[in-house]
Amino acid sequence: MTILGTILTLIFSALLIATLLVAAGVFTWVERRVLGFFQERLGPNRVGPFGFLQWVADTVKLITKEDAAPSGADLFAYRLAPVLASAPVLAGFGVIAFAPQMSVAALDMGLIFAMGMLALTVYGMVLGAWASRNRYAMLGGLRAGAQLLAYESFLGLSLMGVVLLTGSFNLGQIVAAQGDLWFVVQQPLGCLLFLIAGTAAAHRLPFDLQESEQDLVAGFMTEYSGMSFALFFLGEYLAILLVAALATTLFFGGWHGPWLPGPVWFGVKMGVIAFAFIWVRAALPRPRYDQLITFAWKAALPLALLNLLLTGAIVVLGGQP
Repeated sequence: MTILGTILTLIFSALLIATLLVAAGVFTWVERRVLGFFQERLGPNRVGPFGFLQWVADTVKLITKEDAAPSGADLFAYRLAPVLASAPVLAGFGVIAFAPQMSVAALDMGLIFAMGMLALTVYGMVLGAWASRNRYAMLGGLRAGAQLLAYESFLGLSLMGVVLLTGSFNLGQIVAAQGDLWFVVQQPLGCLLFLIAGTAAAHRLPFDLQESEQDLVAGFMTEYSGMSFALFFLGEYLAILLVAALATTLFFGGWHGPWLPGPVWFGVKMGVIAFAFIWVRAALPRPRYDQLITFAWKAALPLALLNLLLTGAIVVLGGQP
């Protein structure tokens, strides 16, 4: 890569990170307003027009709030955990193709890289729970680890049908292969399983059992406050956006669409999927912990294997790559 190319990549990376941080903040406001509508209440409506600047006020509050570690905590691990919960998700966006030739790094194994970055957030939860020296936090960390094993068992398999149809792990090539027909039409079961697993991977209701306030106070985040607390929440909202970006890329045609520029179509599709996360949060109750584990191993995993088997048979018999 030339010096100019390196500089342009660094500039694009900085712009992407800034855009994602602002998008995550705005998404918190959107979620609170939409949940208020669903629950027949107002939601934030005081700071700025329609309460739009509430996320700015919350950011200022968290920056200035005391961030004290509990006595007996492992300080290094305690401070490292929130970074591990947010930084890998930002890195995962580096391989997302928002338009042709519009990504930080067009890796041949981009899909594997993005899924790996999404999975790393669990390390931050487990580490933060262990470092806090709190029993409720530790229970939340153990749940996060067990939940990871459960949803990861079918998360990767749900995407293998797309990989078989495309013959590539490169996200740009996967989008390019959907110019005529989106993969959600060819892989409806794979798309559904991915969205279910993606909800668990983003640690969102109804699969936020690692921080279930009814029985664990706040789970792995019980002892966190200030900016450390904010980094955990930032990681969660960035994970929602990353799952929405991956779903857009893998199943909903990425940048393909009439009239509007590719990045605009990508953003619109990504926003619709992110809105669906809010809708699910408002509509569905949280299952018991054992119900989630049972569903993952006894229902979702066999369905993912069946989808992979049928897709493989179609590809082989149809002579596709």
